[in-house]
Amino acid sequence: MPKAIDHLAALTGYRDRDLLDVTLAHALTDLLRPRGVAVWKLVGEGEQARWLLRARLEAGQATAVSDPPWVAYEDLPPRDSAPLRCDCLRTQAVLRGETDEGACFTLFPLMAEGEAVGVVEVCSDQPPGAATLRLVSSILRIYRNFHGLLDYSERDMLTGLLNRKTFDEDFLKIIHAPPPAVAAGDERRQALTATRHWLGVVDIDHFKSVNDRFGHLIGDEVLLLVARVLRHTFRYQDRLYRFGGEEFVVLLRCGSEADAAGAFERLRQNLENFAFPQVGRVTASIGFTEVQPGDAPSAAFERADQAVYHTKQHGRNQVCGYDDLVRRGLLRRGPRVGDVELF
Repeated sequence: MPKAIDHLAALTGYRDRDLLDVTLAHALTDLLRPRGVAVWKLVGEGEQARWLLRARLEAGQATAVSDPPWVAYEDLPPRDSAPLRCDCLRTQAVLRGETDEGACFTLFPLMAEGEAVGVVEVCSDQPPGAATLRLVSSILRIYRNFHGLLDYSERDMLTGLLNRKTFDEDFLKIIHAPPPAVAAGDERRQALTATRHWLGVVDIDHFKSVNDRFGHLIGDEVLLLVARVLRHTFRYQDRLYRFGGEEFVVLLRCGSEADAAGAFERLRQNLENFAFPQVGRVTASIGFTEVQPGDAPSAAFERADQAVYHTKQHGRNQVCGYDDLVRRGLLRRGPRVGDVELF
């Protein structure tokens, strides 16, 4: 019992979702002594969803492995490649199977955000007994509750997107993380490692008039639908935030300025073509910038926001890149602040 309590304390001691899943794998490995534990999350939409490995720990292994955050979506295993995992998600029940080597594996549904979002696979020599099943189920309930607390503190209550207070920490974690090791000759992974990060600011055009004409209830509906369009436009690993009011922020990784401009242009078109109930047509002004080495979050945001301001001053419903505006002489590049914010 003391060991179980220690693991529960460790499980709830982090405010980082990556560490939460890794800690879960370590806790189950230490308590159950299985052949291995794996935590899988289903990412993407519908039939196109794929399996993302959040943590895998084999017996005798000191450090858990996982898919890196930069992994290409098409490189992940398709949803239908693991039918028993799909059944576990659908039924939200504990299921058992057998490996090719004759070992037993037990699948537990991983509940979060009010639904089954993944599975935990425990591989062992023998099927777990009733006491073990109760222990694992109890740990996963605590995981679910703590995951809910993280959502409450990190997500915007209206749209479900990440909120502003999580942005700075995410920015520094994602942007300044060391590049992953890549095997020699793996050109695809080398290209992914070499890609750059971009920050975009999305501002809904004339949103005040929506609230004035239709009321705040309809205005909230517009914000919810804009968040839905954002989710459907960008990839699962792109970070989406609502900064309050009608302002949204996107952090994404791609190889070139043209790729980033294309991604934000798709968002602009998707919003323009979306039929908003009651309101009809809604557009957005979008500005983006490349994140530079040593950037402070506020410095990158300020550059993208300047591009948004230029867009709103020159017709709205457009995408403008800060660096392109500077090259064309339409904006002047400000002084570099670097990692230290000056007040």
